[in-house]
Amino acid sequence: MTPLKLVILDCDGVMFSSKEANRHYYNDLLKAFSCPPMSEAELDYVHMHNVRTSVRYIFRQYPSISQEEIDRLCAQTDYTPYLRHMIMEPDLLSFLKTVKEYGYTAISTNRTNTMDQVLDTFQLRAYFDMVVTAANAPRPKPAPDALYMILEHFRLPADAAIYIGDSKLDKEHCSGTGISFIAFNNPELHADYHAASFAEVQQLPPFQRLFKS
Repeated sequence: MTPLKLVILDCDGVMFSSKEANRHYYNDLLKAFSCPPMSEAELDYVHMHNVRTSVRYIFRQYPSISQEEIDRLCAQTDYTPYLRHMIMEPDLLSFLKTVKEYGYTAISTNRTNTMDQVLDTFQLRAYFDMVVTAANAPRPKPAPDALYMILEHFRLPADAAIYIGDSKLDKEHCSGTGISFIAFNNPELHADYHAASFAEVQQLPPFQRLFKS
């Protein structure tokens, strides 16, 4: 069995509880055009998808608003105020510090230009060897492109990596790549492993082998 050498994480829903940040951000975009707030179903959608896809989705019922106007508003909207609504998983840092002693760490996320702000604000940049977003992957999740980019960068086979995600989109992102999948805080999601915290992740068999390597 190939030992675990690479741990890849999703951002929203895994590293952070960020639904409220997304709620405020996208509702403010809608409010700027006098549109009503998102439904809970729309919130679930934007929580998983990249910003361009999400914006198109929440404005789909308002054809009188041009995409050019929406894009201009997005470009002018500073994401920094919304970071206060993001809550980092309490045991994330200790987990990353431990994993970094034994292997590589990476992020595959559908965030775009806001990922740099998140990493810098929460002082996480030093804990990751590679970050792939919807802005620099050929195709965003659920396409597997980001995961293949990460494997190629580290010159590792798929069975030496594991991906931690929380949604069906993450599961689809991982499917067919040969990378094992951990469903984070989502017991209903079909996965190779389940965990409700990073302390639980560390107790999973692949990590026990990693820490003994």
